[in-house]
Amino acid sequence: MLKTRFALLPVALCFALFATTAADAAPKATSAAFTALDTDHDGTVSLDEVKAAASARFDALDTDHEGTLDAKELKGVLKARALHKADPDKDGTLDKAEFVAIAAEHFQKADKDKDGTLDAKELNSRAGKALVALLGL
Repeated sequence: MLKTRFALLPVALCFALFATTAADAAPKATSAAFTALDTDHDGTVSLDEVKAAASARFDALDTDHEGTLDAKELKGVLKARALHKADPDKDGTLDKAEFVAIAAEHFQKADKDKDGTLDAKELNSRAGKALVALLGL
């Protein structure tokens, strides 16, 4: 019986290692986004930091430099339904203020404790991951 326990030890260790590695994979991806967003390095992400990142993302996506993003420029970033919902003037495009407003909305949804900042756990939530995807991080 003692031999059986020792024989199973390497198998158990492999399972524990695999479980830890799989569980840590998603937070590591989010931690890179967290580091990119936390520009003042205070350990949290503020709405201002998110708005700055959204503004930069808008500029990167605005390939025709018209000051708006159309469905073509938003392909893979926003679905058509989300574009329609976020487009208050219904012109089929988003200006920078409209795009930043979407990021702010995602921020508010991710800020579960309503303290005005996102920690790593909040950024790794479903709403936080949606924000990270929107920002292309």
